[in-house]
Amino acid sequence: MEIRNRVLPLILLACLSGCATIQHLFHRGQPAQAQTASAGGPQGEATDQGLGTGDQNAPRVIEPEVERRKVTVPKIRSQNFEVGGYFGTLNIEDFGAHPVYGVQAAYHVSEDFFLQAEAGRSKGGLTSFETLSNIQLLTDSERWFKYYDVSVGYNVLPGEVYLGRNLALISAFYVLGGVGSTEFGGDQKFTVNFGAGYKILPADWIAVHVAVEDRVFNSDLLGVSKLASNLEAHIGATVFF
Repeated sequence: MEIRNRVLPLILLACLSGCATIQHLFHRGQPAQAQTASAGGPQGEATDQGLGTGDQNAPRVIEPEVERRKVTVPKIRSQNFEVGGYFGTLNIEDFGAHPVYGVQAAYHVSEDFFLQAEAGRSKGGLTSFETLSNIQLLTDSERWFKYYDVSVGYNVLPGEVYLGRNLALISAFYVLGGVGSTEFGGDQKFTVNFGAGYKILPADWIAVHVAVEDRVFNSDLLGVSKLASNLEAHIGATVFF
């Protein structure tokens, strides 16, 4: 009986030690977070909160602070017609340089190509022969230089011109060429014209043009048949509609 009383406590102690060892081995196979969660209590809860919000190795999201700039896109009116007038100087071969004025109209087939019609007039002066000999080769009415033509134009360099730091205007450099008719010296002449120009749009409904053109026709006014070159430079304005 005494021996049994001594053996029984030893058996119970061995059972308890075995259970603790098994439990320790079981927890060693679990992840650290599971062990912490299984621990429970206030310390476990604090650890969970730290893992959720205190991870300093996570990438930080940087929000860009960019000030948006308001951009106004320049536009030309959708109408394809423009009409206007011009004034300049026309050098009539053998008859001197004199003021010229006229009207022009254009139809824009596309952003690059356009058709243009012009009509202008000037008045020639005296030739050197008339000045020296005091002989009049032409009457006063025959000295009127009147022309009209139809040309095809092409915008070679469309873009913008900057006036100062805050003002940009739409502009274009263009070339053109065409055919027409010229009345001078009492005769009607078939004329070929070609030239180039530069235009600026101060607003979306108006354009300012600076152009140089040459009007060439066959002339025999001085007794010799030759190609007369009549160079013209003018400035004008047109409106879109």
